[in-house]
Amino acid sequence: MTVKTDYEVVIGLEVHVQLNTPTKIFCGCPTTFNSPANLNTCPVCAGFPGALPVFNKDVLTSAIKAGLALNCSIADTTIFARKNYFYPDLPKGYQISQSDDPICIGGHLDVEQADGSYKRVRITRIHMEEDAGKSVHGGSTSIGVTDGSWSFMDYNRSSMPLLEIVSEPDMRSSEEARLFLQQLRTELIYTGVSDLNMEEGSLRCDANISIMAKGSKEFGTRAEVKNLNSFRNIQKAINYEVERQINIVENGGEVDQETRLYDADKGVTFTMRSKEEALDYRYFADPDLTPITVPKDYVDEIRQNMPESARTKRDRFVNDYAINMDDANILVSEKHYADYFEALVDLVDSPKTAANWILSEILRLFKDSQGETVFDLGISPQQLGQVIELIVKGTISNNIGKQVLGLIISEGGEVAEIVEKHNLAQVSDSSEVESIVQSVFDANPSEFERFKGGDKKLMGFFMGEVMKATKGRANPKVLSGVINTLANKK
Repeated sequence: MTVKTDYEVVIGLEVHVQLNTPTKIFCGCPTTFNSPANLNTCPVCAGFPGALPVFNKDVLTSAIKAGLALNCSIADTTIFARKNYFYPDLPKGYQISQSDDPICIGGHLDVEQADGSYKRVRITRIHMEEDAGKSVHGGSTSIGVTDGSWSFMDYNRSSMPLLEIVSEPDMRSSEEARLFLQQLRTELIYTGVSDLNMEEGSLRCDANISIMAKGSKEFGTRAEVKNLNSFRNIQKAINYEVERQINIVENGGEVDQETRLYDADKGVTFTMRSKEEALDYRYFADPDLTPITVPKDYVDEIRQNMPESARTKRDRFVNDYAINMDDANILVSEKHYADYFEALVDLVDSPKTAANWILSEILRLFKDSQGETVFDLGISPQQLGQVIELIVKGTISNNIGKQVLGLIISEGGEVAEIVEKHNLAQVSDSSEVESIVQSVFDANPSEFERFKGGDKKLMGFFMGEVMKATKGRANPKVLSGVINTLANKK
């Protein structure tokens, strides 16, 4: 999207990350995804009067990990607050969150742009909070109610552990916002605090969007677009909202401060409610939860055991394995890609060969699979390493190697057994290849005469015909030598 040169776009993001702790933030209910409605509930997360919350320490550990990954300062003391508002999916009538004393403050993420440069996006704060429940509209066949005018509440998600990561308004385009969110997701996945699966709702984003006159230092009135759940929708929603606000201003109107939703089918945003200020939520310290003191040695221990970041791993792949930057960026874009590569690179002599097979074949096959990670594909790094070893030895060709990978997925079994069972080993015996080449020459006399006469372009034709006859099993090096030798004898 190209914004009119008279205006500058200002974007800040509020990112909600659902943590992968086994239990909820203030009770022992499981965090299992997609359970039957209201199965994972108890008096605490269902908001029964008198039920008291008990803080889950694993949530604190995850919050500190996220803060360290994003270069934040970790608070010595952090306090939970009640955020008061009424919504049917909020059974207590308030959300336990954090206000003036969040766990992490003042970080940043250096976001790589398309041209290879970096833009620093500051992190205002990271705070811990509980999720609300989920409204289900349109009736429920499970209880025999099909009238579309009914709505139901599913409190499985109530009190699920969340981190809210708030950025400064440092982004100036929808592309910058998308890149920030993608790289934020990657870095947090490497910490292990969440799977950040947008389809399952473990990564959700609200965008605060405003426009201002070019060169101005005063931001315009912002609108918040909530619950954006894909990278594409984030860009589209921001682009639409920017155009909407520019049209309002240019027609003499004023942008209202409000909360809006994005309709992905229509590609438009629409009003949800007028935007509340912090004062409207009447924050106060939760009397049922004491302030949490965070010992420095506890933070230091977490820091010392932090896993390698995506960017550090990428740079190591480039420096240690001579992988080019573009390939390294793909390999670290998902942690399971990087883990697969590191398992494979120990088994083969050439890291570049290992990377090429993952990028060209494994990721292609994975894209068409139903697995969550490449390890679910059914081809282990050990099996791929064996395929590569057979290619290096000349036992099978590259194309046969690809065929073997498909057979591993469809049939399973050991690589050597598959090659033997399907008779896939290369034909490297020159006498056997000679007889096949001769039969191809005999079947194509005019092409043979032109080839003998110096039309070397026909080499590819004869190579292809022999490969068809051998179902790709002829050794290319042996084959090209035999074709030239037999042609020169005639």
